[in-house]
Amino acid sequence: MASAEDARYRLRLGEGFLTEAQQDLTLGRRRSCVDNSQLSVENAAKSVLALLGPIGRTHSVAGLLRRAVHEHRFSPPLIPAVSRLADLAEKLAWDIHVASDYGDEIGRRTPWELFDETAAGEALCVAEEAVAIARPAAGSVQSRQPQWEWLAPVA
Repeated sequence: MASAEDARYRLRLGEGFLTEAQQDLTLGRRRSCVDNSQLSVENAAKSVLALLGPIGRTHSVAGLLRRAVHEHRFSPPLIPAVSRLADLAEKLAWDIHVASDYGDEIGRRTPWELFDETAAGEALCVAEEAVAIARPAAGSVQSRQPQWEWLAPVA
């Protein structure tokens, strides 16, 4: 049952970071909005991956989602949603996490110089979509009776 608990935990993280990203944009904190949006997408993706088993410490989840799709770990009706989640995770991947925390060290641009309001708004839209995709999957798992029908049977 740890997978179901992990999925719900990761979904809560994704939702929490999404809430903060929304607040950040409202307050004009563009860098924080991008950073929290990236963490929201990462945790939304991890919530879906957690239903397949343990996830190691990684910020690169797009490849893991694509591999799970390729290995037929998800039922066919879910493949478009999981594939879209992988695309979203790729848009706000590790490089965005690093840039939003450390900036561009080679170009000597701080994180606050890298992200304008448009970039922050786009990152937030990506995060909102990622959480919306993850909610039905990770959120459908009940504490004692998980609903696994969206997963493909393991051969």
